[in-house]
Amino acid sequence: MHASRLIAGRAWLPALLLCVGLAVGVPAAAADPSLTEARLEVRDAAGECLVSLPMPEGEGWCLEWNHSVEGFAVLDCYRHRDGRMVLERSHLPDFAAGLDHIPGRGRQVSDGEGGYWIEAIDEPVPGNTYRLRVGAMRVDHRLVVDGVRTSLSRLAANERVTIRLALPAPTLD
Repeated sequence: MHASRLIAGRAWLPALLLCVGLAVGVPAAAADPSLTEARLEVRDAAGECLVSLPMPEGEGWCLEWNHSVEGFAVLDCYRHRDGRMVLERSHLPDFAAGLDHIPGRGRQVSDGEGGYWIEAIDEPVPGNTYRLRVGAMRVDHRLVVDGVRTSLSRLAANERVTIRLALPAPTLD
C-alpha cells in the first residue's frame, strides 16, 4: 500500500512542477524586452549579442566612423519606419575617396561647413539586417543613438558583426 502511494505521488510531482513552471515562466517571458519591443542589435559572428538598444517605431540611429584616409567622421543614419530598417541619409564632410553622391539616390545638400548631406535616400535595408566588418580603433565604427556613442571597434575590432533591427515576436490575440 505504501509503495503505491509513493508511485502515485511521483506522478503528481512532474505535473505540479510543470504548472509552477508555466505560471512563473509567463511573467519572466513578458519581462524579456526582446519579446515586447523592437531593438537595435549588434551580434558577433557566433551570434553573441554585443549591443542591444530599444528602438521604437519612428526612432533613429547612425553608424559613424572615421574615414580611413582623411580621418574625418562619416555618418549613415537609419530609422525604424513601419517595422523596417531604412537608410534615410548620410553625412559626408568631403568628396574624399569613396565619398560621393550617386545621382538618383537621394539629394545632395550642403552642410554649411564644406561637406554635404545626402538626404531622402529612404532605402529599406533587406531583411532589416546588414553585415559589417568592424574597423580598428583608427576607424572606430560606432553607433550613435540619442547623442550617445557606442564604439563597436572597442567591442569587435577587425571582426564581422551583424547589425539588425529586431522586431518583437507577434502576439497571439
